[in-house]
Order: sequence, then structure tokens, then C-alpha cells
Amino acid sequence: MKFHVITLFPKMLDSYTNESILGRAQKNKIISIKCYNPMDYTEDSKYGKLPRRVDDKPYAGGPGMVVRAEPVMAAIKAAIGRKRNYGVVHFAPRAEKFTTEIAKQIAQESLLKKSAITDLVIVCGRYEGIDSRINEMYPGRTLSIGDYVLTGGELPAMVVIDSVTRQLPGVLGDTDSREEQRIAAGKYYTRPEVIKHKGKTYSVPRVLLQGDHKKIEQWRRDNS
Repeated sequence: MKFHVITLFPKMLDSYTNESILGRAQKNKIISIKCYNPMDYTEDSKYGKLPRRVDDKPYAGGPGMVVRAEPVMAAIKAAIGRKRNYGVVHFAPRAEKFTTEIAKQIAQESLLKKSAITDLVIVCGRYEGIDSRINEMYPGRTLSIGDYVLTGGELPAMVVIDSVTRQLPGVLGDTDSREEQRIAAGKYYTRPEVIKHKGKTYSVPRVLLQGDHKKIEQWRRDNS
């Protein structure tokens, strides 16, 4: 699976995607992640003293600035190249909620042989947003990761990449490691069995120490 991220701040993704599971998935060539900065596709002569400007005032007025369509178009074109089997993801606060099921759909589509998605272009907005014609020219799935507003699409992009990647074969050493594939409790304990803090004793629940798997599963259900 190849992820192509359109972002004005590519370094924001580096610290997260190059570590841990995502870092290993790239090293093992299960996924690849490449960023395309619209700033690199601006036309210097058009803005004179502001040669590398990617934003502009919105028509009809309003607060803030809007990312221009042309540099984003050029970045998307560079990401797509001659590829045919690609998908596009946009972000918006009031859009379809991103879920594990959507992550599974994207991952499964990437594994099919014929007209499957092999490349996912993820468009990260900034400022007030991106010129809406980008969504019209490059239609895809518009997603939201929650009922709140962020300063850009980089965090949602990392969420999508992380969630989709963990669904791909070979990424997790044990498929049972996927919390969504098993009953996962909301409480977790490890050694030592007893911890003392400010005169109180905090112990691991006895049910987890007795080896009765049916009772353990029930405890997990009750505490999920």
C-alpha cells in the first residue's frame, strides 16, 4: 500500500510514521509513505514579492485564507502520475466519521488483484481550507476523525495511515494483537502483582491470576 500525502508541513509526519509499527512496515516494504508539498509547485512569477505563496483571500470575503487550488492540483498530479488504481481522501470536520470498518475497507481494496486501490492520496488542508474545486476535480472520500476542528489535516492523515496499515498482513506479528479482533478490556495490569502508594495497596484483580479463561473473558467483557 502506497500512501501519498499532500501537505504543506511534511516534517510533521516524519516523527510519527518513521517509528514503531509504521517504521517497520516501511522497512519491510509493506507500505510506503511519500509527502508532496504544494509549496514546491507554486508559480513564482504570479505573485511577485510573494513568490512561494500557496494561500489567497476567499471570494466574497470572510476570515482567514484559503489554500489555492493550482499548487494542490500540481501536487496531486505528481502523486498520481500514471497510476490508475488510486483513491483520494479529503478531510472536513462535518464529514463521514472515520472508523475501523473504513480502514478495513481501504486495506482490503488494496489487497484485491484487479481494479484494487494500490495508492491512496491523502489531501491535508490548512488555514480555512482548500479551494473546494479540488474535491470536484479529484473526488474521493471525505472523512472526519472527530467532532472538533484541527489546524490542519496532518493529524487525521496519520490516523488514517496508522489504522489502515495495521489491517495489512505482515504488519502486526500476531493478528490477534489487533484489539478490534478480540475482546479487549479497558483495564490492564502487569508485574508487580502488588504496588504500594501513599499507604494504600493496589493489587492485580485475582481473576487475572487464577488462569480460568472463561472467567477472564467475562471480566474483560465487564470491563471493556
